[in-house]
Amino acid sequence: MPAKALPRPCTGAGAHVQCRRGAPAARPWSVGVAGGAMRGGAGGRLVAAAAGERSDAVQAAAVAGGKHHVNGSAVAGMDKLVTSTVGKSTNILWHDCPIGQPERQKLLNQKGCVVWITGLSGSGKSTLACALSRELYSRGHLTYILDGDNLRHGLNRDLSFEAKDRAENIRRVGEVAKLFADAGLICIASLISPYRSDRSGCRSLLQNSSFIEVFLNVPLEVCEARDPKGLYKLARAGKIKGFTGIDDPYEPPSDCEVIIHCKAGDCATPKSMANKVVSYLEENGFLQD
Repeated sequence: MPAKALPRPCTGAGAHVQCRRGAPAARPWSVGVAGGAMRGGAGGRLVAAAAGERSDAVQAAAVAGGKHHVNGSAVAGMDKLVTSTVGKSTNILWHDCPIGQPERQKLLNQKGCVVWITGLSGSGKSTLACALSRELYSRGHLTYILDGDNLRHGLNRDLSFEAKDRAENIRRVGEVAKLFADAGLICIASLISPYRSDRSGCRSLLQNSSFIEVFLNVPLEVCEARDPKGLYKLARAGKIKGFTGIDDPYEPPSDCEVIIHCKAGDCATPKSMANKVVSYLEENGFLQD
């Protein structure tokens, strides 16, 4: 995982926004197979890797009769093709296309990013995600919500709530969110995501300025009093094990962009909370005019 600057805590009273100033930088690409930084080009190009995505051994493909074979497929007109091993995937090749994130962002008139909403069960993450999506839609911006429970109906239905599966759950959502951001969308991820290391892993997938962590700082007693799904009651009765906030820890962010406080009798409306996040997006150039 890339080194990060020392964390700075989110502080202050009331629902408010803390900003990391500056617009997101363009995505860095590695040197291409024929030399030079890769970004566009007629007909697309084959490259070894995007920055941060090809970290293992790189193997040069054999050259035979002017055509270069990768897993038996001949490709004409290339001096060299290189393949990579990433995790358990071997002999894979990153294919860059002429239409990339900058072109998609220009078309959508916005900058792709991930708004990652974290907090205890019952803190209002899904409510905020929907309110934020509705507010951005009303302003002409394209979003997509990745809701933790919704994803467990399909993509992550094979995962339990044990620590190992929880980490894999967050990893998958982070990778999907990264794709949405690369497509130029404002991706809103709404998950408890209780562990800092898992959230940091998702942050490392994007340029730091394109990962916007929103912490719903709602006390356990408030969440437990709400208990919209009755899960706290089941956890207190011992019928659910490893429930965040009861017998499994929640690690609050130490380096977030937006923090929204809520306490008993003093919680902002969903629209007000959404507007706080929209203000951050506006101030940092994600909502282009």
